[in-house]
Amino acid sequence: MTPDEVQGFLTMGTRTGKLAIVRRDGRPHVTPIWFAVDGDDVVFMTHHTSSKAHAIRRDRRVAMVVDQETPPYAFVLIEGEVAVSEEPDELLHWATAIGGRYMGAERAADYGRRNGVPGELLVRLRPRKIIAKSGIAD
Repeated sequence: MTPDEVQGFLTMGTRTGKLAIVRRDGRPHVTPIWFAVDGDDVVFMTHHTSSKAHAIRRDRRVAMVVDQETPPYAFVLIEGEVAVSEEPDELLHWATAIGGRYMGAERAADYGRRNGVPGELLVRLRPRKIIAKSGIAD
């Protein structure tokens, strides 16, 4: 996929990301996430006590895959490092944007108020490597 195709794939519909982290004892952990795209970055949120939060504070390297689960099948795999913010305006903005993407514009503000609060973390994945393939079953 071209960079524009990757961007289109990541922003289309409500595909769920699958985020891979490494636990303290070295075990891998994969968890589904709702996300938004901001330029080249992938933005998502997590509670400060979650496995994701603990892992990314310890090691900022992560991987995420987003896939199309129906023929002709496609995926985007992103490897990179994350930055974390607890800034209230950013939390509210992105919680609202992500809530609107997955739950619809009419519920965006409700999700923003619920999730854009102290204790939540805004996580920004900055890609270092992207592998993307479309038309796998063509």
